[in-house]
Parts: sequence; structure tokens; C-alpha cells
Amino acid sequence: ASNVLVFMAILLSAITLLGIFLAEPVVNLLAPDFGAVAGKTELTALLTRIMFPFLLFVALAAVVMGMLNTKGKFFVPAISSSFFNMGSIVGGTSLALLLPKFGIPAIVGMAWGTLVGGLLQLMIQLPTLRKIGFRFKPRLDLADPGLRRILWLMLPATIGLSATQINIFVNTNFAASCAEGSVSWLNYAFRMVQLPIGVFGVAFSIAAMPVLARHAAEKDLEGLRNTFASSLVMVFSLTIPATVGLILLSQPIIRLIFEHGAFTAADTLQTAQALTCYAYGLFAYSAVKIMVPVFYALKDTKYPVIASFLAVTANIIFISLTIDILTFRSIALSTSCSMGLNFLFLGTVLYRKLTGFSLGYLGQGVLKILLASMAMGLGVIGLKQVLHPLFSGGIPLQLVGVFAVIGCAALLYGVVLHLLKLPEFDEVTG
Repeated sequence: ASNVLVFMAILLSAITLLGIFLAEPVVNLLAPDFGAVAGKTELTALLTRIMFPFLLFVALAAVVMGMLNTKGKFFVPAISSSFFNMGSIVGGTSLALLLPKFGIPAIVGMAWGTLVGGLLQLMIQLPTLRKIGFRFKPRLDLADPGLRRILWLMLPATIGLSATQINIFVNTNFAASCAEGSVSWLNYAFRMVQLPIGVFGVAFSIAAMPVLARHAAEKDLEGLRNTFASSLVMVFSLTIPATVGLILLSQPIIRLIFEHGAFTAADTLQTAQALTCYAYGLFAYSAVKIMVPVFYALKDTKYPVIASFLAVTANIIFISLTIDILTFRSIALSTSCSMGLNFLFLGTVLYRKLTGFSLGYLGQGVLKILLASMAMGLGVIGLKQVLHPLFSGGIPLQLVGVFAVIGCAALLYGVVLHLLKLPEFDEVTG
């Protein structure tokens, strides 16, 4: 384990230094239109240099996560990505409010916030790593068969993840051609939607992986089918109401977190629209996080890679067809649509590989979730009307308003779903 940590630290440090050195050419490649605005390329290059060390933090955090999972420790790794989101949002917003007093642009504070979040994601796992008896030894042995095996197993996953980076490259290029501020609106919105993905999708995929792997190793297809179907319903029971909540509360949430300093009411409106479009794909994002481990448990890495590149192609087509009408919103909506296509493709393949799973069971569960989410949505709409004055007040009043609505909505949803008797939700909340 120490060998892998040292190897990754050296490799990512080299990439980070290279990225810092080549930041401006990289920005010119990704967003050539930025050169038309004086100082925009230079500012973006500065932000890139600040955030490049995040690669090192997140890579080491991922290695530590894997080490803890092998020892049966799932809770802390599962919530670590939430610490990144909270750290980057809270730390970034705090610095964005503080730095302008020293003549530094607020956006630089958000960049430093990303590093704060990445460091938190790593640090939150270290006490648990020490508890399981790990002691770091600075050593590097490139001939170590364990290291070579890990690198070989990483290959298909790396290819699949490259599709995600291509998507980011494509989206950034399209966003750079839209109105001033589009890149920021989309980035802030995507960061917000990543929080429930990290909490629900990633957490459940990590927790389900050992069970799925055991069923696959024992060739227990029945157990694999049941665990997969139950995991999907469980994820849907959390992501579908989260989608409704993000859509209905997009403006109050964005206003509370970001509308400070140079971030105006107009920015809040545009970011909220982007968040709404991203939220439509939340269920698919999280479901794919459950599906991919099933393929890995079956020792089939081909289809997740195919699905990733299929999603990239669909994303480019969707954006090209809609960007003239929807502008920056088309990028967020196309990302959600392409992830939905990814979900349908992987679901269809899994249905055949597992020789079927209970669609009736899935449908019954989703119907109950939709009914409870509709009831919750109506409650949120009513509460928003009653508490409307709070949302336009100062930060303390906004905090009270947002958390009051979220708390009441969660309670209403839980009660309705409990009455509808969804066993997976009772298992999560029990």
C-alpha cells in the first residue's frame, strides 16, 4: 500500500507541476474564445495553477478509500466526497468574501476552496486508516507485482474515465462560446449537484460492491439480481426526491450559498437554471454508480467503457442541436440526457447478462417513490409561498428559510413513503 501511495504521489506531483507550468497554453486550447476578453485568459490560467494540486489530493484520497474498503471500512470513504463538496463550497465562499478586501478577485477564493475540499476529502479518511493498523513506509518498488497488477486493472477504468474528461473538455468549449459567465454558472451548478451524487450514488456503490462481488464469485445470479434491484430502488428513493428539491429550491439555495460580492441576482438566476437542468440527470448519475460495480463484479469492464463514449457522443449531438435555442442551459440539459442514455444502455446490457431482474419490483418501488416525491413537491411549493419573505432577507433569515423547507420536506417525504411501505427506504432510515 505504501508503494502505491508513493508511486501515485510522484506521478501526480509531476503531472501537477507540468500543469502549473503549461496552464496558459492549456487554457488557450480549452477555451480559445477567452482571448477576446482582456485578462480573462490570464485569470483562468491563474485559477488553473491554483487548482492543479487538487489532482494529487483526490488521487491519494481514492487510494486511501480503496485501502479502507478492503478492510471492510465503508462509511468514512463513502462520506469523504461530501467533505470535498462542503469544504469547497464553504471554504470557497468564505475566501471569496474575504480576499476582495485585499484586492484579490473573489473567484480566486473559490479556486482555493477547491483545494480545501480536496484536502478535507483526504484528511477525513486518515484517522480511520491509522485505526486499522496502517503505518506509512516511504518506499518505491516498480517491480512489485502488486503495483503492476493494480496498474493493469486501472487501465479499463482509466479509459472509461477519459470519456468523462472529454465531456468536460467539450462542455467547457461550448460554454466558452456562450454568454459571459456561462462557464462559472455551469461549474457552480454542477458542484451543487455533485453533493447528492457523492452522498447517495457513490456511498451506495461502495457499500454494495463487496456484496455484489461475493455473489459474483459464488456465481449466485439470483442473489446478484436481488441485490442490484434493491440497491437501485434504494438509490432512487433518495435521488428522485433530491431532484425535486433541487429543482424547486434551486434559487433559494444558490442565493444563500453564492450570492455575495460580485455574484449578482442575475448570476443566481442563471446558475439556478443550470442546476435545474443538471438535476434532471441526478437519478441516472447515481444509478450508473451502482451499475458499474456490477459489471466489475462480473469481470466485464468493456460495457462501462462503451457506455461512457456513447454518452460523450450523445452529449455532443444534443448540445449541437440545442445550444442556439437554450444557450448555456443546453450544456447542462444535454449532460443529463446523455447520462440518462448511459443508464438505459447499461441497464439493458445488465438485464441480459443477469438473465433478467424483476422489472415489476423496480416499477412498483419507483411508483411509490414518485408518489411520495409529488406529495413532497406540493409541500415545498406551499412552504415556499409561506416563507417567501425569509428567502429575500439576510443570510440568517435565508438559512432559516432554506433549512425549514428542507427539513419539513424530508419529514413529509419520509412519512408518505413509510405509509406506502417501501422496504428499501425503511432500511436506509432505520
